[in-house]
Amino acid sequence: MTTLGAGARMVLVAAVASGQGKTSVTAALARKLVRSGQRVRVFKCGPDFIDPMLLERACGAPVHTLDLWMVGLHECRRRLAQAAREADVVLVEGVMGLYDGTPSAADLANTFGMPVLAVIDASAMAQTAGAVARGLRDYGPVQLAGVIANRVASPGHAQMVAGSLRDIPLLGSLPRQATSLPERHLGLVLPGEQPQIDAYLDALADALQLDEAAWNALPLLAPEAQEGPAIAPALAGKTIAIARDAAFAFLYPANLDTLRILGARLVFFSPLADEALPPDADAVYLPGGYPELHAHTLSQAGRWRASMQTAHAAGLPILAECGGMMALAGTLTDADGQSWPMAGLLAGTVSMGARLAGLGAQALDTPHGLLRGHTFHYSRLDTPVAPVGHTVRNPAGTQGEAVYRIGSLTASYFHGYFASNPQAAASLFTRAAP
Repeated sequence: MTTLGAGARMVLVAAVASGQGKTSVTAALARKLVRSGQRVRVFKCGPDFIDPMLLERACGAPVHTLDLWMVGLHECRRRLAQAAREADVVLVEGVMGLYDGTPSAADLANTFGMPVLAVIDASAMAQTAGAVARGLRDYGPVQLAGVIANRVASPGHAQMVAGSLRDIPLLGSLPRQATSLPERHLGLVLPGEQPQIDAYLDALADALQLDEAAWNALPLLAPEAQEGPAIAPALAGKTIAIARDAAFAFLYPANLDTLRILGARLVFFSPLADEALPPDADAVYLPGGYPELHAHTLSQAGRWRASMQTAHAAGLPILAECGGMMALAGTLTDADGQSWPMAGLLAGTVSMGARLAGLGAQALDTPHGLLRGHTFHYSRLDTPVAPVGHTVRNPAGTQGEAVYRIGSLTASYFHGYFASNPQAAASLFTRAAP
């Protein structure tokens, strides 16, 4: 249930397709509102690791995922209700096009009575923007709060767009930018690797022309949510060592929250800095990231590699997701064709490719039920090791990513969203892992 009244101004930022500028507009709007003194919370619709890092930099608060399938209706509602209590504005960046996917960003907006703010790339159109906006509004339909015209050439161009919208307000416009954020094969270059990122975000905020009267006329929403059942502390007293650096950066904040709720103590270490596993670790978590960009450094990280081999021999549970699995293979061949020795816990070779090798929502079946998540990678693993099973694609129900188990190691290209099934996640970090 969603009620009007005391709460936050809440919109879902969507577009007709990827590449229209949703992330730039969301970041610009978040930074602009924060600088005006408002408390802003931002969410990202659908599986994503990189855009939330940029949006967190823009708003100054952690950016969590909302997805009706992966995260679940109850958890989405709880997150939105909490944000509405803590903030003046809640922004949700959509995924792909407004109606793409099952479930889609439009489904999320309609489930919570959230108005949609349509980003339209106006760089190669003028009055046709009105047709695009009306199509986005009426196809579902959705409640359309208004439009932000992106990449406009001039104030006159923005006025032509505004005139075409008829009964839909033009809430703002963002001119073409002389510079854009650099990208690589999995998305934007990580914000921490860009020294000028804050200056770029400030410039975006300065450039965004916002109709403040129209913005302030948007309703306040106050989602209501009840707390779910208590989570048994299945990891109480356990210390989990988590790799976290530029090579292992793809980590949902909710995964860390879930591990703490399960009772675990979390410690972080950097394989890139050749840090060995903390001596008190009871389990190890290697999340995804960009090991292929740091393969030379990882190949020289003798202390880290030796500590991983020792931990594996001692039977410590190890969960390696995507990039984490790549770093534990025998060798990793980068995009230039050069091969580098990795930790060698999983026999075989990982090779980078130029095209996507895996993408989409998937679930891992465990004795505790389904652990939901997704996959997104350009590399391929060639290994003599037979998988113990496979994930299942959503919604098709077909076979997904291979899951490998070598002693205490569980490895796959699959990224799990731990809050979707905390007990299933806990089982991956115990010696009795299924």
